[in-house]
Amino acid sequence: MKDEKFILQGGGEHAKVVLDCLQAQGADVLALFDPKYADELFGVKQMGVYNPDFHPEAKAIVAIGDNALRKKVVALTKHDFGNAIHPSCVNSLHTTLGKGIMLLHGVIVQAHTRIADHVIINTGASVDHDCEIAAYVHIAPRAVLCGRVKVDEGAMIGAGAVILPGVHIGAWAMVGAGAVVTKDVAAGVVVKGNPAR
Repeated sequence: MKDEKFILQGGGEHAKVVLDCLQAQGADVLALFDPKYADELFGVKQMGVYNPDFHPEAKAIVAIGDNALRKKVVALTKHDFGNAIHPSCVNSLHTTLGKGIMLLHGVIVQAHTRIADHVIINTGASVDHDCEIAAYVHIAPRAVLCGRVKVDEGAMIGAGAVILPGVHIGAWAMVGAGAVVTKDVAAGVVVKGNPAR
C-alpha cells in the first residue's frame, strides 16, 4: 500500500486515527472531505464538501465512527474503496477482507476470519479464528471476540467488551463497554454488564 493515493470522507476524531494509520502505512493521503471542517489535519488539506471528481484514481475510506452515518456516506461516495491497515496490526494471511476496512493500531485478526466492507476494528481489539464480521460493524478499542463469533451488519461492540466463542450478535445491536456476552444478542438490542443482559 506504500505510495497508494487515498482520500478520506470524514474529518473529525475518528478521521485523525485513520489518517495516522494511512500515513504510517506509507499511503499518500490527498485530502479529507467533511463540510464541518476546514484548514489541515496532519498536513493534509480539509476540503469541505466531497468532490467525486477530485483525483478519481484515489481510493477512499469513510473515516466516520458512527455506523449508520458511515453507511449513508459510503452510498454517496463515487471513489473506489481501499483499506487502512496499521503496520502494528497482526492480520493472519488466512483472513478475507472486504473494502473500506479500518484495522487500526495494535489490532489482531486470526485465521479464517471474514471481514466485510466498511468495518472498523479499533485500537488494540482482538478478533479470533473463524469469526464473521458483516458490513458497517464497529469493534471498539480493546474489545475481544473469541472464536466463531458472528456479528451482523451495523452492530457496535463497545470498548473492552468480551464476546464468548460461538455467540451471534444481531444486526444494529449494541454491546456496552466492558460487557461479557455469553449468549446470542438479537438484532437491534442493547446489552451491557457481566454477564450481558
